[in-house]
Amino acid sequence: MTDQTGDRPEGRPERPLPARRPASEVEPTRSADRFTASRQTRAIGGLTSERAAKIVRQSGDARWVAFLGVVIVALFVIVYYFYELGVPIINTTPRLQAQDDLQQVTAVERGYNLYEANCARCHGVNGEGGIGPVLNDQSKLFSHLSEQYLRNVLTVGGRYVCGDAKSVMPVWAESNGGPLNYIQIDDIIAFIRAPSTQEYTRRTPEFNEPIIGADGKVLTFKGWRDESFKPDPSATPVPACYKGDQGSATPAPQPTLPPGATILELTAENIAFDKKELTAPAGVVFGIRFVNNDLPPIDHDVDIRSTDGAEVLVDNAKILQGEITYTMGPLEAGTYTFICSVHPIPSMTGTLTVE
Repeated sequence: MTDQTGDRPEGRPERPLPARRPASEVEPTRSADRFTASRQTRAIGGLTSERAAKIVRQSGDARWVAFLGVVIVALFVIVYYFYELGVPIINTTPRLQAQDDLQQVTAVERGYNLYEANCARCHGVNGEGGIGPVLNDQSKLFSHLSEQYLRNVLTVGGRYVCGDAKSVMPVWAESNGGPLNYIQIDDIIAFIRAPSTQEYTRRTPEFNEPIIGADGKVLTFKGWRDESFKPDPSATPVPACYKGDQGSATPAPQPTLPPGATILELTAENIAFDKKELTAPAGVVFGIRFVNNDLPPIDHDVDIRSTDGAEVLVDNAKILQGEITYTMGPLEAGTYTFICSVHPIPSMTGTLTVE
């Protein structure tokens, strides 16, 4: 129910209207742009054409600097890419490969000194063999003397690799009680498998400095492995373990010496002849009684060559152990070289004088 004066429901008090404020007390209307930009930003009255041009030039310079920065970074990335991987057109060597080749050369040169100090007394200075097997044979280096096989033998010794309790090949790896650490093992393997086409520098073990010879030149050496070698398809595979040259234990019978013939005595022991000088009569047949006392059994022989060692005049049979009497001559008066063809080293080389 409403009263007569309006629509106000009966019982509700009348709400007074707000009083009007004088015009002098009304706050001025705030501009909306006050909240979007500062007065300094909106104040463009002082922006002259010169200042505007300067701002445009500065903005353009900044863009050019940014562009040049991007170009420099892009060029650096491209140059570094070819520095790392090489330039195909001029066939440059990639940096990582060059470093790897340099480290390989260093390993071979260190391995040379380690081999000379620890391995040469059994396997020969040039890998020609001795108490131990030959190492410079191309058939062996082709597949048998692989990196993994050499590492196994050096790490655990010959008796474990070959199952031969009588093997004289000791353990070399420090991890199994040997004297060499894993880096030295890798260096020896690198030396044994070094290519014959590359020349290396001989260096002092103490300071790694090049060794200068008597002629004032740096001493060098070459590897053993011929990378172009390929065995004959019908060739017999190299035995997994060294058992000596079994085929030379029973040499062919020698011709009978005439009665009263001169017989020279020569003995091989510790991979060395006991004599460096022999004298024989000229123009008649003579003999050389050769005794091989090396243990464990190692092949030896006594061949006659020219003075410079280049021409083989008498090629005698090898013996693994025991003795044999070689029939020689007749030879003309002169000087010759007697040598072991299995171990053509100074200790198994001598002079034969025929007079």
